[in-house]
Amino acid sequence: MADRLRLGVIFGGQSREHEVSVVSAEYVVAAARDRFDVVPIGVTKSGAWLTPDETQRQLDRETEAFQKALELPGEEGILARPEALGVLGEIDVAFPLIHGTFGEDGTLQGLLELAGVAYVGAGVAASAIGMDKALMKRIFHQAGLDVVDHIVVRATQYRGKEDIAAAVEASVGYPAFVKPANGGSSVGISKVHSREDLSRALCLGFRYDRKVLVERAMDAREVECAVLGNDDPQPSPLGEVRYTREFYDYEAKYLDPSTQIIVPAEVDGATAQRIQELAVRGYRAIDCAGMGRMDFFLTDDGQVFIDEINTLPGFTPGSMYTLLWQHAGLSYADLIARLVELAQERHRERSGG
Repeated sequence: MADRLRLGVIFGGQSREHEVSVVSAEYVVAAARDRFDVVPIGVTKSGAWLTPDETQRQLDRETEAFQKALELPGEEGILARPEALGVLGEIDVAFPLIHGTFGEDGTLQGLLELAGVAYVGAGVAASAIGMDKALMKRIFHQAGLDVVDHIVVRATQYRGKEDIAAAVEASVGYPAFVKPANGGSSVGISKVHSREDLSRALCLGFRYDRKVLVERAMDAREVECAVLGNDDPQPSPLGEVRYTREFYDYEAKYLDPSTQIIVPAEVDGATAQRIQELAVRGYRAIDCAGMGRMDFFLTDDGQVFIDEINTLPGFTPGSMYTLLWQHAGLSYADLIARLVELAQERHRERSGG
């Protein structure tokens, strides 16, 4: 019997989405063990890498899922324990599950490229663009996709507060969303209704990034499409998110039991097909690979605006990305296996094999 592939599942990390990453990883590790030799690789909130044995011991702790954080007292940064990085030479394929900065933004992908390791998901450039909402929306717009009216504000510009407020009111208006350009899980996002709200929201946004988007708040349905593949990406059926909070913030995404994920979305066939086509166009526009979840706004009069791509979406069996493919007939375990195949395919292309 041929040796099984060694699949390194890398998770945790330094972003505010650390605990979300741990939850995704626990499910992937459990589901993948029937087909792969799984090597769990944890990264602490301080950026130190754990050995597989240390990682497994921490996963085995009796801790509530959304409170579980990987810990290693006294150790900080990726170079704190360089011996732990040696595990990269012992795996065949890496499955990065570190959400947010230092994981989803191209930095981890760059490390894996340098190490010569095949990995699941988007490459360095697509990951970086997918994380930076300002660059992402510019590329979507250049590709002919409709994006919501927005402006980008840099921290160095914020000294002229009145000028920024006037620019927002002239081009975006209220209500609006203020978002860190780089981030995920709605961390640091505010909905603003006035100039006074705007000042506070910008201060919050700049705590998480040097660039902040101020974007028109849409009165629209939030519809999502999963895309799977490399050079021939395929769209899934559509899903829709409904929530009772003012917007789809961290609590609505992960903690509020009234939030609904509706699969399939209640959208007519022609509109669904148009959104699927736009999803593939957006995916290709940033040269994404492996997987991506495309998020859209659908207005009552049928207008479709692309909101963003998530190159490393939540990956529990109850996450939108996996639910959409389950509805299409691809089980959770089969989806993991397909992503590993795509990672190997992409790696062979990069290596000239």
